[in-house]
Amino acid sequence: MFMHNKRLQYTVRVSHSDPALASLMLEQFGGPQGELAAAMRYFTQGLAEEDAGRKDLLLDIATEELSHLEIIGTIICMLNRGTRGRLSEGAEEEAELLRTIAQGGESHTHNLLYGGGAALINSGGAPWNAGYIDTIGDPTADLRSNIAAESRAKIVYERLINITTDPGIKDALNFLMTREVAHQKSFEKALYAIEPNFPAGKLPGDPRYADVYYDMSQGDGNQRGPWNEGDQWQYVDDREQQGAVDGGSGDAEVGMTDDEIAQVTAMAARTASATDLDPTTGADLGAGPGAGSTKGDVQRSR
Repeated sequence: MFMHNKRLQYTVRVSHSDPALASLMLEQFGGPQGELAAAMRYFTQGLAEEDAGRKDLLLDIATEELSHLEIIGTIICMLNRGTRGRLSEGAEEEAELLRTIAQGGESHTHNLLYGGGAALINSGGAPWNAGYIDTIGDPTADLRSNIAAESRAKIVYERLINITTDPGIKDALNFLMTREVAHQKSFEKALYAIEPNFPAGKLPGDPRYADVYYDMSQGDGNQRGPWNEGDQWQYVDDREQQGAVDGGSGDAEVGMTDDEIAQVTAMAARTASATDLDPTTGADLGAGPGAGSTKGDVQRSR
């Protein structure tokens, strides 16, 4: 059961209209790192959670994220409020009105299509979608994803703070950014309250491969560090040892019935490449400058 309190969780003070900034703020309203995505991610996780502590944590933070959605949505509407009035009432000459709503970014689309409201789109105009929710249904995997989501959201808030000079907006965004830090700490504590919490899931990894580092990208820039050296790691840079690591041939095999073998053999024979033919093709007949060597060129050179 949800009950709405008309007081915002944090006071919103916007000094002047700025539709371009409002469009950028949409990233945290209807974008993949935004507040709606966070609320839905944690809410759906909380509904399915069996552990009472994690369930309470997830539903608490999901509900707070809806409060943050309200804050960022209010900022967007306040930034667009003056422009909405001009657009709705036709209070300016055509050229001046066009200049006002097209200050930059996607502000013209935002104002024309959505009337300057808090639309569920990102800053590029793409609509919010449930594909932003990456819940997998395992608490150790989902908590790690939540930690990453809070980190990404903090970075977006930092960038938004850096592009506005409005002190009231900076203040509100700083609050929202700081709450991302607090949520990350809570999720980290919840993760490490599960013992063991790595690797995710129940099945153990194969010990033959769990401590192996394959140096697959070789050349200038190769680096060694705690991620691939020391007693914890077996470092493999020999190309011959990077393939067929199971000790097999490295080929693909499949078991088939006699009938399947006969059909596949017939198909292979029917579609076999004729290596002794060099037919004239459409590319040869229609070749022009830049086509490279064609059959006609070869014949003329003889």
